[in-house]
Amino acid sequence: MSKWKLSHISAGLTAVTVGYSSSVVIIIDVARKAGASDDMVVSWLLALGLGMGITCILFSWLSKLPVVTAWSTPGAAFLLTSIGDYRLSEAIGAFMLCALLSLVTAQSRSLLKQISRIPPAISSALLAGILLPICLAIFSDVNDAPYLVALFIAAYLVGSRLFPRYLMLLLLVMSVTISLFMSSADGVVALSSDTPGQPSIFTLPEPIWVTPTFSLSAAIGLAFPLFLITTLSQNLPGIAIHHAHGYTPDHKPILSGIAIVQALLAPFGGFSFNLAAITAALCMSEQADNEKSQRYKAAIAAGVAYLFMGLLASVVVALFVSMPSIIIHLLAGLALLATLQGAVVRAMEVEHHRAPALLTMLCTASGFSLYSMTSAVWGLGLGLLLLYVQKKPVSA
Repeated sequence: MSKWKLSHISAGLTAVTVGYSSSVVIIIDVARKAGASDDMVVSWLLALGLGMGITCILFSWLSKLPVVTAWSTPGAAFLLTSIGDYRLSEAIGAFMLCALLSLVTAQSRSLLKQISRIPPAISSALLAGILLPICLAIFSDVNDAPYLVALFIAAYLVGSRLFPRYLMLLLLVMSVTISLFMSSADGVVALSSDTPGQPSIFTLPEPIWVTPTFSLSAAIGLAFPLFLITTLSQNLPGIAIHHAHGYTPDHKPILSGIAIVQALLAPFGGFSFNLAAITAALCMSEQADNEKSQRYKAAIAAGVAYLFMGLLASVVVALFVSMPSIIIHLLAGLALLATLQGAVVRAMEVEHHRAPALLTMLCTASGFSLYSMTSAVWGLGLGLLLLYVQKKPVSA
């Protein structure tokens, strides 16, 4: 049996660093908008870390292939704009229903194929519409803090040119440092507290159960869009990444196992688990190992790192929970700019799909809710309807 290499650990740690630095602040903001206390936010990150760690290690070990899982960043971006309209217990119920939909889909290759037939332009426009308000928030505080906004944008521009791989890590370190400085200037101690509901960095995180409740409005407005976004923007690209690197695992048991883990951890805050795409590629490249058959060890290393991040959830929350809203706007918006750019490009790629895609994007970005359905649901429906209307021949 081949020995473990430093490159396995390096690739795994890089994948986890990229995943966390790009969206952990969004996850924390989602939990808080859902009505979670600070202790519950810790529970969310614990559940997510454990779920990703277990699935990475288990499926990579069993298949001897690099299987990297992640939380759904596009799904979190969607929840950020929608979850505040529902009670916390309803949101938890929606997470469990989303897991059930994913499990059913995993059992049917034909159903997965039907979902994949939704034109990329429409699914990309849906994602772009979700991300647009978050990215626009980069500039929402210009009048209140022009120099701070300018500092982050300058760091983004320089980092994009000189060290793009570590750009988000730099912005993350900047955000934490500036937040701690602002807190200390105001006389606020953010890293520990004896106040009930405030997590302490000196204790291990504890899972907190939230009993789910189920409602039709949450099923339509949260569960279904979360399932669709995760499938289209995460699981399908995750499968494609495997194939692009020459790996052909049986995805049915993997996707089924991920859905079961989500259902089990949803009451503790495990809102979504899926195949990773970008971070998975880091564990499948030659930088992980020259031998293709040994790269699964990088995915296992990522899983171990995820477990540690879950156990350090109190530290993560202590660093982020008192972060000023302007910092959150800047970090979240800049973190998702590249994703928004890619989504807009794909949405406008095919000429005869541009009008339906534009309608989908604008409707989704508007953020309204009508008849218990969020703008993402309406945007998807209107885009598909216009696409259908355009295809119908006009009678003479």
